[in-house]
Amino acid sequence: MDIDAAKDEGPTLRRRRLAAELKKSREEAGFTQESVSRHFEWHSAKVTRIENARVPVTARDVNDLLTLYGVQDVDYREALLALARQGKQRTWWTDYRDVMRPGNFVGMEADASITRVWEPIVLPGLLQSEAYMRALIGTGRRHDRKETIERRVALRRMRQARLTAPSPLQLVALIDESVIHRVVGGPSVMQEQRRKLIDVAALPNVSMRIVPYGAGEHPFMGGSVALLEFPDVAHLDVIYLEGLAGDYYEEQPAEVKRYRDEFERLRSRALSESSSISLIERLLD
Repeated sequence: MDIDAAKDEGPTLRRRRLAAELKKSREEAGFTQESVSRHFEWHSAKVTRIENARVPVTARDVNDLLTLYGVQDVDYREALLALARQGKQRTWWTDYRDVMRPGNFVGMEADASITRVWEPIVLPGLLQSEAYMRALIGTGRRHDRKETIERRVALRRMRQARLTAPSPLQLVALIDESVIHRVVGGPSVMQEQRRKLIDVAALPNVSMRIVPYGAGEHPFMGGSVALLEFPDVAHLDVIYLEGLAGDYYEEQPAEVKRYRDEFERLRSRALSESSSISLIERLLD
């Protein structure tokens, strides 16, 4: 496996690549996570967090782990040490950690090449207008200071910038029909939002389709789903499920494939891109 990081890879993806390689090396050496923790007298959960890329790992820890696992390939060791150092670099979203949800979804999205999203209640964050954002964020966080709400809006706008970046994010969005009818922020906000949907859907890297009421039942009716894809390292693709009780990440390749297959089945029942735009235009009229 090629583990040389591309120049445009962000620290989140590099940390996840490192985590996957460390897990593979541990398993090939025949160690359990518990035995590694005991060997270094670490907290019992530290190895788990390292291998889940939930915490940054120092170059010293990487060196110690590879020595324990008996990894002698000098080039391989140097590549992993480089990933450890690069995984600690600051990024644009580092300054927004105070208003980010746990799990660093923003960091993974920033490194993804393709994002597939299903939204049954509200519009995907990448497609929201500023007024829609403020109405939505303000409703869920009535006691937040105005400055905090504005930081959340700014973070979402920064995320949206990837859609028009030199190497843009490929966005495939499936949206329940009820979402474009549900009034958020008032009629004028919704009219502005619908116009934004039409504008963004015109981008060559964006595919937006409405799942009509008549599509019937499907496996994603329980909530929103995001599939983040990394074509050069497909084994690191991840499913993100957001909920009031907490966020959930699924990274097992078999489960990711199952979600991707269900997403494509739902996509086949959605309106075409042109029919979706026509529906939104009728609401504008």
